[in-house]
Amino acid sequence: MRVKVLDSTMRDGEQAPGVAFTPEQKLEIAKALDELGVDVIEAGSPATSEGERKGIKTIAREGLKAEICCFARCVREDIDWALQCEVDSVHLVIPTSDIHLNFKLKKTREEAKEMALNALRYALDHGLLVEFSAEDATRSKREFLFSVLSEGIKEGAQRVCLCDTVGVLTPEKSMELFSEAVRTLKAPVSVHCHNDFGMATANTLAAVRAGASEVHVTVNGLGERAGNASLEEVVVALKQLYGIETGIRLEKIAEVSKLVEKYSKVPLQPHKAIVGENAFAHEAGIHVHGVLENPATYEPFPPELVGRQRRILFGKHTGSHAIERELLSWGFSPTKEQVMQILSEVKRLGDMGKSVTDSELRALAASVMGKKIEEVIKLEELTVVSGNKITPTASARLRFKDKEVVESGLGVGPVDAAMNAIRKVVEEMANIKLLEYHVDAISGGTDAVVDVVVKLTDGKRIVTARGTSGDIIMASVQALLNGVNTLLG
Repeated sequence: MRVKVLDSTMRDGEQAPGVAFTPEQKLEIAKALDELGVDVIEAGSPATSEGERKGIKTIAREGLKAEICCFARCVREDIDWALQCEVDSVHLVIPTSDIHLNFKLKKTREEAKEMALNALRYALDHGLLVEFSAEDATRSKREFLFSVLSEGIKEGAQRVCLCDTVGVLTPEKSMELFSEAVRTLKAPVSVHCHNDFGMATANTLAAVRAGASEVHVTVNGLGERAGNASLEEVVVALKQLYGIETGIRLEKIAEVSKLVEKYSKVPLQPHKAIVGENAFAHEAGIHVHGVLENPATYEPFPPELVGRQRRILFGKHTGSHAIERELLSWGFSPTKEQVMQILSEVKRLGDMGKSVTDSELRALAASVMGKKIEEVIKLEELTVVSGNKITPTASARLRFKDKEVVESGLGVGPVDAAMNAIRKVVEEMANIKLLEYHVDAISGGTDAVVDVVVKLTDGKRIVTARGTSGDIIMASVQALLNGVNTLLG
């Protein structure tokens, strides 16, 4: 069985409060979705704005493999805008529940049906493919719902969709509703679920099991209120739990997730399934021991399947096996007593509410074992200039082994400029990339001590490092260099 994927990140996802993609960002996301293997890209709603129409048209003209679709209400103006945007198809939506008809559309059932069918004919007559959707289908009278969709199919709609607009389905109800829909309607049936009760993924999977042949999803579950069914959760569950193919290149999922997180400015919760920071992170001793022996003990599938990497964290729950294995990977040969001494200190810091970064663990181990850690790359001098009407600029002089390197960088602020100057040197010398940057104030006041934690990768490993200072610029640079030295050491 092959299920099609319609991605609505740039339409329904963008309706999340505070999210607004530029036309350039939309094009980049669309290209990423196309590479991911999405069948249909819902590029936006042309009625929104002139910028929205520009963005949709740019995507439609890009020559992507995916079908390019846009949202349209059942009015001619929306369809005319869709035609101007040169899309392949329209997601034509009509409310079918009495509450929507009475309070939003202010039309009778028959008036709404006539309105929908007139718009459908108009779209088809102008050469558009049509996915005909019933908004709030799950709170609609079943007889009226199927009547509207059946007549839409008779007019020529290529696909129909039932929308769980306020997320009131349960998996049992979803199975029952979509089983009847697939039996009754003589066209491919799609499912569009919202996550108001946290069941969008479960309800989507149930609909597919009942015969739905297309899923509507968004990257990271982005969307209004509690969001939509999550692309990554739905496609991975279909593949891993049900053996159902979608055509999605699973190894690209993490990359696309990061891109959408970046442009939406909606941070992922750490425990988000599949793509969250903690999805493949392990700290508890018994878990780490199991994972180190056989990852399948505490992982349902390898992180590489979705473009992720496993991470072992160090804190109060850490066990000796994790400490010993990590030190051996760095070329250290600790005794059992040294491992336990290091473990004791890690747990002491954990009891104080602190996590131990990779660079701190390495320094702690070196101290216990009487080793000296050589700084492969060392900051010799840093100058930062910033002020009103001045583009923040930084100049850094670093020593890399026996070579001195000077670089400069610009940024949106002094910290960004300093980090960019350092990163230029680092990326040229060692192909190390900064993945994440996080800052917290430890103390209050304008002279607060700040704690900066960064995550870096050399393509093979991911390490974390910390910098602490009363100067946020120096704390940031210190964290970056600590991480670099951990990877290079």
